[in-house]
Amino acid sequence: MSKVKYRFNKKSLTFDRVQTTMRKRLLYFFSHLSTGVVFAVAVLIVAYNFVGSPKEKAQKREIDEMKLQYQLLNEQLNKVTKILADFQERDDNIYRVIFEAEPIPNSIRSAGIGGIDRYESLKGYTNSDLIIETEKKMDKILGKLYVQSKSYDDVFNLAKNKEKMLASIPAIQPVNNKDLARVGSYFGTRLDPFYKVKKFHEGMDFSASVGTEVYATGNGTITLAGRDAHGGYGNQILIDHGFSYKTVYAHLSRIFVKPGQKILRGQIIGYVGNTGKSTSPHLHYEVRKNGSPLNPIYFFYNDITPEQFQMMLELQTRPSQTMD
Repeated sequence: MSKVKYRFNKKSLTFDRVQTTMRKRLLYFFSHLSTGVVFAVAVLIVAYNFVGSPKEKAQKREIDEMKLQYQLLNEQLNKVTKILADFQERDDNIYRVIFEAEPIPNSIRSAGIGGIDRYESLKGYTNSDLIIETEKKMDKILGKLYVQSKSYDDVFNLAKNKEKMLASIPAIQPVNNKDLARVGSYFGTRLDPFYKVKKFHEGMDFSASVGTEVYATGNGTITLAGRDAHGGYGNQILIDHGFSYKTVYAHLSRIFVKPGQKILRGQIIGYVGNTGKSTSPHLHYEVRKNGSPLNPIYFFYNDITPEQFQMMLELQTRPSQTMD
């Protein structure tokens, strides 16, 4: 039951009963309601922005801890990246050099991960940049580790074939020193004896008498044994040693091998001659790797002393004329 209200009448000095209409009651009710609502909203705004709930405080602590862990993880990933770079450096410049293998191109080591946008699902959050950066570093490391793992598999296989490779790579002179008159011409730009112009001499000329024995400089398979189709090399032999190496023996007087034949280092394959485009009896000898000519004097380490090697290096710098 609602309370009855009275108001003091100064004229009659009596208390008159206050008559309250429904409209006034509604205004009174809504004024109090609006005041309460405004107060409640103000309290919620203050609480939401300045005073966190226990749950929100716990979530904030978890987020801060997560950000710290991501930062620590990034530091660890940076260390792993440096260690991996050291592995790659050793692989390219030590292990692969030992086994005569080409280094892995940077384009393969640094190849990206496929996909239009692998990190689209990680965008749109407050800490997206941190998470995406960490994910990218991890993907790069995993990619490089995969390439490095495959490289070590290759190096392991090369190591198993090391004995075969050492026996196959050219390592001796094709003419014995006791039968050698002199080295007629070295590798490099030389004067052509027929046309009197400078040209690149792709091998070495060993001056020796006709009939001097010529030796295979490494194990391999005969791929060519016969007359040069163009006539310049005369009777020649081409040996495929595997591991991207080949050797050429030209101007021979006699050939003792045939195509497809397996030969061993030190085996006699022919005699020095004066066939083809030649000014005097000699052996023209070449070493090729992947089809490109190499300086043969770097492959005589089984036959010459360090002093002889230094002398050859000095003599090859002098101007000279080829013998073919």
